[in-house]
Amino acid sequence: MNRRKLLQSIAIGIPGLLMSKNFAALAHEFPEISEKVLSGPFSPTWESLQSYQTPDWFRDAKFGMWAHWGPQCQPEAGDWYAREMYIEGSHKYKFHLEKYGHPSDFGFKDVIHSWKAENWDPEELVSLYKNAGARYFMALANHHDNLDLYDSKYQKNWNSLKMGPKKDLIAGWAAAAKKNDLFFGVSVHAAHAWSWYETAQRSDLSGKYAGVSYDGKLTKAEGRGKWWSGLDPQELYAQNHPLSENSLDNGAIHKQWHWGNGVNPPTKAYIEKFYNRTIDLINSYNPDMVYFDDSQFPMWPVSDAGLRIAAHLYNKSIKETGKLNAVITGKILDENQRKAMIWDIERGQSNAIEPLPWQTDTCIGDWHYDRSIYTRKGYKTAKTVIHTLVDVVSKNGNLMLNIPVRGDGTIDELERKVVEDIGVWMKANGDSIYGTRPWKIFGEGPAQEGAAKLSAQGFNEGKGKPFTEADIRFAVKAEQLFATVMGWPASGQVLITSLKEGSIYYPEQINKVEFVATGQKLKFERNTAGLKVYFPESAPAAAYANALRVT
Repeated sequence: MNRRKLLQSIAIGIPGLLMSKNFAALAHEFPEISEKVLSGPFSPTWESLQSYQTPDWFRDAKFGMWAHWGPQCQPEAGDWYAREMYIEGSHKYKFHLEKYGHPSDFGFKDVIHSWKAENWDPEELVSLYKNAGARYFMALANHHDNLDLYDSKYQKNWNSLKMGPKKDLIAGWAAAAKKNDLFFGVSVHAAHAWSWYETAQRSDLSGKYAGVSYDGKLTKAEGRGKWWSGLDPQELYAQNHPLSENSLDNGAIHKQWHWGNGVNPPTKAYIEKFYNRTIDLINSYNPDMVYFDDSQFPMWPVSDAGLRIAAHLYNKSIKETGKLNAVITGKILDENQRKAMIWDIERGQSNAIEPLPWQTDTCIGDWHYDRSIYTRKGYKTAKTVIHTLVDVVSKNGNLMLNIPVRGDGTIDELERKVVEDIGVWMKANGDSIYGTRPWKIFGEGPAQEGAAKLSAQGFNEGKGKPFTEADIRFAVKAEQLFATVMGWPASGQVLITSLKEGSIYYPEQINKVEFVATGQKLKFERNTAGLKVYFPESAPAAAYANALRVT
C-alpha cells in the first residue's frame, strides 16, 4: 500500500487496519501516523495542562543525580562535541583533527561507532549515588546528537543497541534505579538536532581541506563498502534541509532555540518522528520524570508535539498509579507555563522563594566528560554542591546534579571523592533537606545581597558572593524549623537575626536548639538582637554547612 492509499484508508476509517498487528510497522514506515495519546483528564493544550500538581515524591526528594552520558563522552573533550567538531578552528575541531582525522573522513557517526561503554556498571554507579543521598536518578535518553540510548522503534538504526555499545542503556539505568528504590527520570534533548547539527553541512574555508564537505550531507548510497553500509546518515544528522538564517554565526543557535529568529522550520515528518520516539521511550521504560532541554515543551510553538507528550505522560501516570506521579521539566517558562510543568533552571537558582516547586540542574564539571577538567582538578567541591542544595531547598527547589561519565562508562577517582563527600554531609544533615518546605523567608546574610540575576535558561551560579558563616538558610518540616549556617563560625557562636525576640517570622517561644548532625542540644540566648546559638567545641566532618533544628 503506498502512502496516499494508506492515508486515504485511514481518513475513511478502516478499523481493521488501525487494529491490525501491522499498524505499528506501518506507523514506523510512515512517521506522520503518531503514537496514540492516552486518554484521561489531561488534553494537549496549555489550558488543560495548567491543572497539573507537582507530586509529593518530587517535593520531598529534593536531591537527584544525573548521568548525562552518551557518545559525546567518548572523546572526553566536553560538551556539544558533535556540533563543535564541525566548527573550523574551534578547540574541538582541532582536537578532532588530531585524534580522529578530518570531519569529512571521520564524522560524528564514526565517533558513535568507536564508543563501546565497555566498563559500564549501572548498579554500582546508582548505588553510589543513593549512598550520597540522591532520592531520584536521571539518565540521558538522547542528546542533540540524535542517537537514542534505548531500544528505539523509530530511530531503529541509530540507537545504542545497533550502534556503539550495542546495549540498552536506559534499560540498564532503569533497572539499577529500581533496585536502589530510586525514582527514575530520563532526559530528552533530540528535538533540536535539526538545527544543532547544521555545522555538519559545512566545509573548511582554508587549508588543504578547503571546500571538502563534512559528512553531514552524506546519503545512504555513499555508504557502500564502509562500516555504515546500508545505513542512512540522514536518520542521524537530519540535514536534508536548507540552513537556518545566520547559520554560519556559531552563536545564532542560542537565539533560535525557541524555533524563532530565522531557524529553518522543521518538517512535520521530523516533528512526528521525535514525538513517536518520545512516546515509545515513555511507554517502554515507564519513567517517573522526563526532562526536556527545551524552551517550554519541545517543538513549541511550531507544533503541539510536546503538549501531546505531556498529556500522554500525565494520563498514563494517573491510569497506572491512581494519581498524578509524573514530572516533566522545561526551561524559560512564564508564570502560566510553570503551572503545566516544573520550571528547570540550568546552572543557576532563583533569588526568591518560588510559589511553585522548581529544579536547578547543574554539573560538577562539563555536561559531557572533559578530561582537561580532571587533569587540572577543576571539579566543583562537595562544599559548593551542598551550599547550592541548601540554598535551592530554602527557595522551594530541587537540585539535579550531573556527575560526568567517561566514554567507557566509569567516573574518575576525583569525581568519586566529591560524591562520597556529599554523602558524608547528607547522612548527617539529610533530615534538614528531605521532606521540607520553604519557610516564610528563605534566609539572611550578605550572599543574598550580591546574588546575580538569572540569564536565559539560568546561568547565574557562581556569579554572586560566596556563602559564609554569616549566611543562614531556612526550611520547615512539621513543627521543626531548620536554620542552616553556611560555614563553621570562627567565634563558636552565630546570631540569627530573623529569630530575634518578637520576630514577626517566629513569634513563638523557642525551647530547644539541636545540632542536626549529632543530635546535640546547644546552648542559646534570645533577645531583641537575635537568637545567639553556641556551637559545639569541635566541628564534625563536612562542617561547611551546619543545620540547626529549632523547636
